[in-house]
Amino acid sequence: MSVLETVINNSFSPYSNTCLHSVSLHGICIACNSIVDELYRRPFDYLSHGLQLTHEAVALTKRLTTQSSCLSEKKLHLVLDLDHTLLHTTKVSSLTEAEKYLIREESGRDDLWKLKSNGDPMERLLKLRPFLGDFLREANKMFTMHVYTMGTRSYAEAIMELIDPNRFYFGKRVITRDESPCTKTLDLVLADERVVMIVDDTRDVWTDHKRNLIEISRYKYFRMKSSQHTKPYSEEKTDESEYNSGLVKVFRLLKKVYCRFFRVLEELESKDVRLLLREIELNRV
Repeated sequence: MSVLETVINNSFSPYSNTCLHSVSLHGICIACNSIVDELYRRPFDYLSHGLQLTHEAVALTKRLTTQSSCLSEKKLHLVLDLDHTLLHTTKVSSLTEAEKYLIREESGRDDLWKLKSNGDPMERLLKLRPFLGDFLREANKMFTMHVYTMGTRSYAEAIMELIDPNRFYFGKRVITRDESPCTKTLDLVLADERVVMIVDDTRDVWTDHKRNLIEISRYKYFRMKSSQHTKPYSEEKTDESEYNSGLVKVFRLLKKVYCRFFRVLEELESKDVRLLLREIELNRV
């Protein structure tokens, strides 16, 4: 039985005047077909369009998912930003003269793609951050991974088709600005906050969860308006090396936290990645 099935069978809401069941689709209870009070439910459209869970069901799902991932799979949870964290995109029409060679090279490279998403008339060029493939492959051994982007759903799905076409790494766990338009929140991630780490280049969007955040250096491959006085990697025809790779540095920290979290299996219930990140940070000083 899946975690969500367990929640459907065992969790009830004390608030709704129309029904006491936990899960609804498009405002209709899936158990009794009653119209539900959406005020006391949180939408999870990224998992299934129209899916809504009561707040009690969300809490139960987070708790059961955490128990399953920690005890059965020996995994934590990792939330990854896309733009400037895992990759960089630019409009093809915005390429400088010194960058236009990339259009010719795109078909022969595995780190550079043309990107076209539904509803966006602009063709884009996408550059993967160095060591992304290795990062995802190794991180997947230790984490259940989620994508969280301020881009649109169609933009994120287009990127997923390139970096995870079989959804081996992320499954349906892709949260976009369609679900979270202004800020990012772990309320939408179905795992307890104590087992979730975030990798993002923008700190300010995580207003309530900065203690879970590992701030990665901003990946800027193409020419940007904000960096007119320095040549970008694209024009220099170079890139991040293993020595200065943001993903390599972040992975070392993730692995350190992971190893400390699972060091004593009998203490898993009391472990918290936020405390471990703080402890590691203090030891650096």
